[in-house]
Amino acid sequence: MQVLAKTSDASQRPNAALSGTGLTDDAFLGGLVRVWQPANGFRAGLDSVMLAAAVPAAARQSVCELGLGVGVASLCLAARIPGLHLTGVELDRGVAEIAQANAARNHHAASFEVVVADVLKRPRALARQGFHHVITNPPFHDIERGTRAPAPDKAQATSVHARELVEWLRFARALVRPKGWVTAILPPEQLLLALQTLAPNGKGVEIFPLWPKAGVTAKRVIIRARMNSNAGLRLLPGLTLHNADATPSTEADAVLRHAHALTT
Repeated sequence: MQVLAKTSDASQRPNAALSGTGLTDDAFLGGLVRVWQPANGFRAGLDSVMLAAAVPAAARQSVCELGLGVGVASLCLAARIPGLHLTGVELDRGVAEIAQANAARNHHAASFEVVVADVLKRPRALARQGFHHVITNPPFHDIERGTRAPAPDKAQATSVHARELVEWLRFARALVRPKGWVTAILPPEQLLLALQTLAPNGKGVEIFPLWPKAGVTAKRVIIRARMNSNAGLRLLPGLTLHNADATPSTEADAVLRHAHALTT
């Protein structure tokens, strides 16, 4: 495990060679967050923004993101809730260095720690029960079902064996303080596995579907699990992302462009 040195130089563009590809300059939350990310391979988008919007964090709390990528989810969360202490864990060193540059670019370098490590090896330097929140958009395509992406870098970011997703989510649970939250975004076919891993008794869980449009089956669900909670499982109304004419719904636009939290 390696912790990257922080930089406060917001103008320091990362070396594209680190990621093996060119970089694009992308805006999120209506331009409130700007990031560099690789032009090819895995690219952050709607899932990362929705994940950030679902986290019930408060100022001065600590957040760990497993599978940081270039930092979009953590930076969108920081834009909505100032004063957070952020830690991101990323396996790919080149991508991790882009995330560190993005933190500086968005004026969060002092509060943003980037760790280069393999989540599946459960790095010991991350404090168990050390965070108020753990958030993750984990690799969830099941290799055994033949859904692995053809590009190696994208496959690494998105595909695992089912047992590895279990280990990933178990590690997320291990990092959260008592009464803290794990928030994850997943396809519905991985929901049962996530429930069994994060909250076998179903206590303290909230499930939030994301509907592509009215009458269409959800392709993603957000699951929030509060540790040591006796609250019953809640199936929330969810969010419809698009109108019938494919334009963003008013509720989705409030999240994607104006940094609103998901209404629960």
